[in-house]
Amino acid sequence: MAETMADRKKAILRAVTDDYISTAEPVGSRTIARKYGLGVSSATIRNEMADLEDEGYLEQPHVSAGRIPSDKGYRFYVDALMPERALTGLEEKKIRAECVKRSDEIQSLIRATARVLGELSNCASIVIGPGVKTAEIRHIQLVPLSADSVLVLVVTNAGLVEHRVLAIDHEMDPRDLENMSRMLNHRLRGSSLAQMRGRVLGEILADLNAYASFLEEMFDLLLSATRSSDQNRVYVDGLMRLLGQPEFNELERARPILEFLESDDLVLTELAGTASRGPGGAYATIGSENQRQELRECSVVCAPYGVGGQVVGTIAVVGPTRIDYSLAMSLVGYMAESLSDLLTRTQSAK
Repeated sequence: MAETMADRKKAILRAVTDDYISTAEPVGSRTIARKYGLGVSSATIRNEMADLEDEGYLEQPHVSAGRIPSDKGYRFYVDALMPERALTGLEEKKIRAECVKRSDEIQSLIRATARVLGELSNCASIVIGPGVKTAEIRHIQLVPLSADSVLVLVVTNAGLVEHRVLAIDHEMDPRDLENMSRMLNHRLRGSSLAQMRGRVLGEILADLNAYASFLEEMFDLLLSATRSSDQNRVYVDGLMRLLGQPEFNELERARPILEFLESDDLVLTELAGTASRGPGGAYATIGSENQRQELRECSVVCAPYGVGGQVVGTIAVVGPTRIDYSLAMSLVGYMAESLSDLLTRTQSAK
């Protein structure tokens, strides 16, 4: 149906959607005729709006009210009618400034990204940070601290740094630790923390048989630490902005959405498909297109970000289906691209 929609109906659907996004009030034919200069009478507009309702693109929340877009109408708007909205110089500057300021510490950068995205979109924002256990190992270093302790340092391709102090029962020669670091880097660079224990035991334990006990303790310690690290990867901001939207003024209506956003597991599951798309632009799931019942009155605009072309996380905005799609998609797309560029440059420089 969307492919054959007449130009006049497209203009009316776009006007209704733009007006409803702006005002949160159902839109009548007189409003369209007065504000949008379509060159036809309000009676003609009213008839076209009735047809659009019959075709599923508009809804009438109350008998005496004007009309609002349906999920189908929003989808057509996003795919075919939505004007491109370039970010202003001030918006881009604010995003770049936060990225540069926080670039030395990945977790701080992720939190700042969520905060700025919530502020600029006036909605709730989600940033899923890179997981430690699934990130690729870039560098391993074993550093002697004292006669009975060694610092184990692991740097991943996403800029995450895991470090743990391992107690040892006898002093180890710094040269042995350096040689061990060199061999581990040679064999493990490019694998993940989740993979490395099996690979080491299977491939190089024989070469380092004298340190088998130390290596097993080291990997067990790191994997134990990363289990908790991987559970704290979801950053949410802008909840009060979401509650400020007219659709969610009533607490009972907002409660399911808030409960969803407070559950890292639910957020990770809902956005799990983002990584399969690979790095690219933003896209929207609208109302009933969302898998979770809690999001059926929301739209989610999201985009993956990555390091060197490999997806490591997701950026998203959650708002009512009346969300400003043009702004949200520009913001999410720009921030995902900026974060990807920054992480890639940072890793290339190391």
